[in-house]
Amino acid sequence: MHWSLGIGLAMFAGKGLAYALTGSAAVLSDAAESVVHIAAVAFAAFSLWLSQQPPDREHLYGHEKAGFFSAGFEGAMIVLAGLFIIQEAVRKWLGGLALEHLEAGLLLVVLATVVNGTLGLYLVHVGRRERSLILVANGKHVLTDGLTSLGVIVALLLVRVTGRLEFDPILAIAVAVQILWTGGKLMRQSFRGLMDESDPEADRALRAVLDAWSTASGGQYHGLRHRSVGDVLWAEVHLLFPGNQDLQTAHANATVVEDQIEQAFPHIRVMVTTHLEPLELHADHHPSGGLQHTPAGP
Repeated sequence: MHWSLGIGLAMFAGKGLAYALTGSAAVLSDAAESVVHIAAVAFAAFSLWLSQQPPDREHLYGHEKAGFFSAGFEGAMIVLAGLFIIQEAVRKWLGGLALEHLEAGLLLVVLATVVNGTLGLYLVHVGRRERSLILVANGKHVLTDGLTSLGVIVALLLVRVTGRLEFDPILAIAVAVQILWTGGKLMRQSFRGLMDESDPEADRALRAVLDAWSTASGGQYHGLRHRSVGDVLWAEVHLLFPGNQDLQTAHANATVVEDQIEQAFPHIRVMVTTHLEPLELHADHHPSGGLQHTPAGP
């Protein structure tokens, strides 16, 4: 995150100079996206620190959900940048186009594109490896910044080759549309996390472990619920044990199931809560519900 913030400041300075030299709407859109990026990175850095804080008396489940707020904020900033780019491109188009010093501006933008592309790929790689939504979102934002710069390069080259100044605002608007799409996807991902939307892959992995246990032990399960929060998977399930098992034996068997679930997710932390019930007397304890498995996810 420190690298992202430092490079973001340097890129904004370079793009600001490129706009001062060229007066290009496309370059202005690139510089505007960098301003948004700096604000988003600062918020993401705070969110990353907050998400790593341990549980406390006010936040018994920890602070990992800060990552979803960060992704939503960053997505919203990207959307605002896209709207601003469209507005400025249209304004410059209607007000009359004039471009200067294309070669110098083009060189600065090419440099920014290479740096941002490298940084963005690295952030996404590390974020996926560590299952950090904050780093992935920031990496995608950096890549969006690089995509903006790539559009600027194409626009300036077309203007340089053809002499048609209209390519400048047209490419700026095209890049803005792509930026809006990326920002919307990040906001959607944030909402999914905040609403505890189920993960189909996690659901299948959990049910595979529980189905295997049911077949081997003759037991059953129901009430499976789970949610993914960053690099932590929270899961709870009711285990129904056959026969007249004492509490100590049933608890030991449940611990084995919990260990198997944890082993099914080697790259994240898993917090499993099991509730033990007798299979034969289950209907007596739950006369209205009967024995039903929780429906599988989509």
